[in-house]
Amino acid sequence: MKLFKSIILCGLGLATVSLSSCDDMLTKSERSKFELSQDFWNNANQVASYSNVMYEQYSGYGTGGGAGWFYFKSLSDDQVNPSFDNWMFTSVPGTSSYWSTPYTEIRRCNYMITGLENSTLSDADKKYYLAVGRLNRAWQYYQLVRMYGDVQWLDEVILDADDDNDLIYGTRTDRDVVMDKVLDDLDYAIANLGSGGKNSWSSDMARAMKSDICLYEGTYCKYRTQADNNKAPDSSRAERYLKECQSASEDLIYGGNYELTEFYGEVYNSLDLSSNKEVIFFRNYVKDLQMHSTVDYTASSSQQRGISKDAFDAFLFRDGKPYATTSCDKTDHPVLDDGHYSIHDALAERDGRLSVLLDPYLCFKGYGWQRSGSMMMTSSTGYNIAKYDNTDMEVDYRINTSKNYTDAPIFWLAVVYLNYAEAKAELGTLTQEDLDETINKLQTRAYLPGMTLTPDADPYNNMGVSNLLWEIRRCRRCELMTDNWYRYWDLVRWHQLDLLDTSKHPNIMRGAYLKDVVNLDSSFTLDDQGYVIAVSTARTYDKKYYLNPIPSSQITLSNGATTQNPGW
Repeated sequence: MKLFKSIILCGLGLATVSLSSCDDMLTKSERSKFELSQDFWNNANQVASYSNVMYEQYSGYGTGGGAGWFYFKSLSDDQVNPSFDNWMFTSVPGTSSYWSTPYTEIRRCNYMITGLENSTLSDADKKYYLAVGRLNRAWQYYQLVRMYGDVQWLDEVILDADDDNDLIYGTRTDRDVVMDKVLDDLDYAIANLGSGGKNSWSSDMARAMKSDICLYEGTYCKYRTQADNNKAPDSSRAERYLKECQSASEDLIYGGNYELTEFYGEVYNSLDLSSNKEVIFFRNYVKDLQMHSTVDYTASSSQQRGISKDAFDAFLFRDGKPYATTSCDKTDHPVLDDGHYSIHDALAERDGRLSVLLDPYLCFKGYGWQRSGSMMMTSSTGYNIAKYDNTDMEVDYRINTSKNYTDAPIFWLAVVYLNYAEAKAELGTLTQEDLDETINKLQTRAYLPGMTLTPDADPYNNMGVSNLLWEIRRCRRCELMTDNWYRYWDLVRWHQLDLLDTSKHPNIMRGAYLKDVVNLDSSFTLDDQGYVIAVSTARTYDKKYYLNPIPSSQITLSNGATTQNPGW
């Protein structure tokens, strides 16, 4: 079992590599100085240390004061950043870490894969570390393809930048070809990683990654268009990848190694996920050694990126029906309770996940409140996000930057349930038994009735899909709200990115009902119904935003061989 340490050290013979730090092991400036010492690749400890650096790419809750994958990735219809989230890019950048960082990691993987070819390690160890390299190469290429579409595929060592310009700065490889290679890498990893702990490389971790990636690829290929994505839909390719998602998910769902936790919030705010039965792979944090700031940003004086009214209204009522058709009390107006504006009654009528996600009190400029007991909080929308906080941590460790030590889930069973149900629904093979084994377990945990194959129509369904797919997508949105940037990439793969246009969908910039608030601060603007307009800046959709712009320096260095994405 190769477990990751809380603090990953370079150490153990890396003198064969010219480097300034572990995190900068393979920058462009160092690439030509790298020497593939065979002695290095013959040493199991050195190879293990080298491969452990790849763990740092699974950001989780981030490190130190830096932002991680959860809460901070707020470009969606779920959250409203008080500083406003525009598109990832609105003009072509000269350089971008979104482009350079994955390629740095891909080079790291290729060095290891090539170095192991003639290694004297045992066959079992060589296959294991080859699997680690290929798994992480797949992960990085998945990030690149989602953002840029066609990208250069590299599967060999780049030793000298001048001699390999045709590889580094050459023609971009068709994104479908790249993703097929990603699938090959994933299958190799699944076949060769074997069992492991919840924070080590393992076949189950690779299966969970495959479940995510193949659902993305299958639905993206089904819904993409030539006009908007520069690639026509491909139904046979979509079917192939959705079946691959189904297969990987089934191994995890029916393998007997994982089950849902009893309470929704346990995955997000635990001090130790090593024994959590729902978690497949997680990022470990340790008090006073390696910590993060995600809890601090949701439990202290910084104005939160609260959820939107659109997101709030996405949650079903306890009768299992949406806002338009429920017979439950739909009132969402706050009630003054001991000096605080409470939405406790409104939360009690809704999906149980909402009362874990949010505080029971609205908090905004002029009316903050103290969940931690020492720091006053406010939110851009009035709705304050609570699910990452853990009150068992000492207050000082909750409300200070770089002092949080809750573990972060990376892959977990609830996501696999969602992937499986959606893939089978897209394939037209979903059964009631499938729903009962996946989505309805999430529904039960959220205090909601089970879903059927023929749910009632929701008048708000604006995605042009069946009632069943709409409800599966709703469940996914509510289960994963503010997590890991899932919502943004879900909208991309469903070809629904235009839902982020604020002029057409104003509720994605609205917040809580504040009309009846006494002495409301004059800085707030309310709409005609009394809901706060959290941000008035406009975000306008353009089809070019489906793909990021290629950095101009990449195009310049390639002498035009690397082309720009459409519209940029």
